[in-house]
Amino acid sequence: MSVLPYLAAGWIFLVGCYGLATSRNLIHAVGCLSVCQSSTYVLLLAVGYRRGGTAPVFADITPGSRPVVDPVVQALALTDVVVGATVTALLLALVIQTAKRHGTVDPDELSELRG
Repeated sequence: MSVLPYLAAGWIFLVGCYGLATSRNLIHAVGCLSVCQSSTYVLLLAVGYRRGGTAPVFADITPGSRPVVDPVVQALALTDVVVGATVTALLLALVIQTAKRHGTVDPDELSELRG
């Protein structure tokens, strides 16, 4: 088992977090949050990967004759993609409403967000 996919997932997550922390635009922040969330795709696929494994379709092979990849992790990755797209769309809709109401997408200029 290689640690490279786990390192790649961590690096993608850190790049997204850095962009999120340094962002001065809400649209950019939503994009950076999507980058953070996309690291979970790599992590889930790394967890479910098996060297030499095939797709878990047993139409042409007998069960147990060859290693297969975990289909649950693949289903979780697909669910992660759908949830990520939904959350991104919802956050972008909120950014649009914020821009219409306050006329800016800079979080520093939104006085109502200050504590």
